[in-house]
Amino acid sequence: MRRIIVGFAVLLAVAGCSSKFKTYDGPEVTRIIVVKHERMLHLMHHGIPLKTYNVGLGFAPNGHKEQEGDGRTPEGEYEIDRRNPDSEFHLSVGISYPNEDDIARAREQDRDPGGDIFIHGRPWKYRKGGRDWTAGCIAVTSREIEEIYAMVRDETPITILP
Repeated sequence: MRRIIVGFAVLLAVAGCSSKFKTYDGPEVTRIIVVKHERMLHLMHHGIPLKTYNVGLGFAPNGHKEQEGDGRTPEGEYEIDRRNPDSEFHLSVGISYPNEDDIARAREQDRDPGGDIFIHGRPWKYRKGGRDWTAGCIAVTSREIEEIYAMVRDETPITILP
């Protein structure tokens, strides 16, 4: 009986450690900087890097996103505007693309600018997607998005550089 109780306690402890929702009580992330040509995402605190991650981008990574379906990751100034705890990609934080300028540029060309751009994880079923495999999002590992999801707050500015 003692072994059963100890075994059950161990299972509960392991299950408690496996939550995808982490906590963070360190310095505030005041900006996210993504450098596309380096495939790097930096979480910054007033100009000081807190964490840096390798990233995957859209399947057509060069250039600014111009329209829905072009496979490009946007470039410019945005902010984190939403979270999805039930994302198909483990967890995700939304980027405020398209902004007013993106919408105006797309309208000039009679195009839809697209949307639903996120920083998200990479679940097992997408493991063979290559380096740049998203439809325009910024991908990190599932473990890394757990950290980012805990550290980054809504309205955090994000700069995406070419």
